[in-house]
Amino acid sequence: MTRATEREAADFLAAHPETVQIQAFLTDPSGVARGKVLRPEELSAAYRDGRPLPCSIQSLDMLGADVLETGLVWEEGDSDRPCFPIAGTLTHAPWHDVPTAQVVLASWEPDGSPTPADPRHALARTVAGLKAMGLTPVVAIELEFYLVDREAAAKRRIAPPAAPNGFVPAHLQAYLMQDLEDFSPFLNDVFEGAKKMGLPARTLISEYAPGQFEIVLEHRADAMRAADDAILYKRLVKGMADRHGFVATFMAKPYADVSGSGMHMHVSLAGEGSANLFAGDGTDLTPHLAHAIGGLERTMAESMAMFAPNANSFRRFRRNTYAPTTPAWAVDNRSVPLRVTAGKPETRHLEHRVCGADANPYVALATVLAGIAEGIEKKIAPSAPVTGDGYRKEREETLPLNWWKALDVARGSSFLPSRLGKGFTDTFLTIKEVECDRFFASVSDVDAEWYLRNA
Repeated sequence: MTRATEREAADFLAAHPETVQIQAFLTDPSGVARGKVLRPEELSAAYRDGRPLPCSIQSLDMLGADVLETGLVWEEGDSDRPCFPIAGTLTHAPWHDVPTAQVVLASWEPDGSPTPADPRHALARTVAGLKAMGLTPVVAIELEFYLVDREAAAKRRIAPPAAPNGFVPAHLQAYLMQDLEDFSPFLNDVFEGAKKMGLPARTLISEYAPGQFEIVLEHRADAMRAADDAILYKRLVKGMADRHGFVATFMAKPYADVSGSGMHMHVSLAGEGSANLFAGDGTDLTPHLAHAIGGLERTMAESMAMFAPNANSFRRFRRNTYAPTTPAWAVDNRSVPLRVTAGKPETRHLEHRVCGADANPYVALATVLAGIAEGIEKKIAPSAPVTGDGYRKEREETLPLNWWKALDVARGSSFLPSRLGKGFTDTFLTIKEVECDRFFASVSDVDAEWYLRNA
């Protein structure tokens, strides 16, 4: 992982003297951005000495409450950890009225070693494992999202927003060009913001449900940067949505009766002397691609807690909803979790379709790359490819499709701690186990609707 130098900060401020503030943040295990707002005169010191943030940041649940069971609060005296900017991530935050920059941080221990609970280090570990095998992952991350009505969201309800022309989308209209026209002021600003931030945003799609969109990010030969892109992209979409009077959500399943939002990982491997070790066509797979699929299939059940980290995550996993229920692969088939793409042979790659858009990109990508490495190292053979409907009734649902079961399976895994690091895996699962208990201990409006009069 490359730390940035003071020169990067000085060059940015020289090129953008209008900058008033810099949002310096890291991403906690749950995928939430946490940090500080700095003034330009503080930036150089942050690059030189790091910026202190309490170690308990890596122990928080989705609501920001400490998970004491991690051992990262009182046992550590909630002491600070130096957090350093990551090279190449100092960029604009173009949704602000006040000229604002932002930079991604990573946390380190006082002795200079990586903070075990920082999810960015878990990804760095899996990338390094592949690099040691002479393999370079080439990655793009696709994230679907919904725009929702701001007034409804303020009341903790979810409803489609009115477009600037007053039209409220209400029908299932996949790839509808009119939706892109209706919301073009917001979408144009997202693309303009991405350009200013250096994000490789390209194809725009109106997805299957009202108010759902996807903007495709191009592949990177730097997997760490691809995950940073996803983090910065989510901030851009949310910030621009707020500027336009909407709320953007990356919840996995905002509505019960329409498709959820996925995070699809597009991965290939480059090797010494080979631009793409997955290149080919048809169901004849190269050894690297075959073993990558085999590893991902074998490790998918124990990885579900990483791919689906929240209670809402598991509402996606239903038959015939473009979310998987069992490990499988096929060529150019979106009913399975592992889709080998069609197209030109030299562009062939693997699309991993398990994660919801609510997953932490660092954690999800780390786990995908770990499964690929597992398969290649152990030469795990893939299953037979699926033809036709991947949701056929005779196919057994073998993935853990509720939160507590997924956490239980992950806790029994030897694969996750060996690949992601024991410290990170223990912290992540502890946070989610406590969060699961807290979530189901609460009494919701749904409880009242179902049981108040009928029990």
